[in-house]
Amino acid sequence: MKTSQKFFHQLLMLYRPFENKLNFHLAEHQLHRAQWSIFYYLFNNGSATLVELSHYLYVEKPTVTRTMNRLEELGYVEHVPSNDKREKRTQLTELGRKVYAEVRVTIDQFETDILKGVSEREQLEAIRIMSEIRNNIIK
Repeated sequence: MKTSQKFFHQLLMLYRPFENKLNFHLAEHQLHRAQWSIFYYLFNNGSATLVELSHYLYVEKPTVTRTMNRLEELGYVEHVPSNDKREKRTQLTELGRKVYAEVRVTIDQFETDILKGVSEREQLEAIRIMSEIRNNIIK
């Protein structure tokens, strides 16, 4: 078997268990992975449009719209004024930032646990590799 075949097989074998465990931990906070991805983006980037989020997540805009509507119902996101009236920007509310900080503690512990035995140097190399592969896929 070629190394590339083994690489992508391992990637597929990693994805589902990771997502299932992540969703288990997020469920403690009444969230799921798609919502957490949006929380993460907004916390780290300040605000975003639905189009920006759909490109970031690599999903269709209606999928992001449904998730954003739910986060808005929960009081976690709000619309912010924009120079372009056609553009609808959204950011985390004060409650959203508070919830992010609480959930971040849970996720930090989960991530620390599953990265046992993987050095920071190895993590940085894996980040670089995954980023390069993603860029090759979406270009």
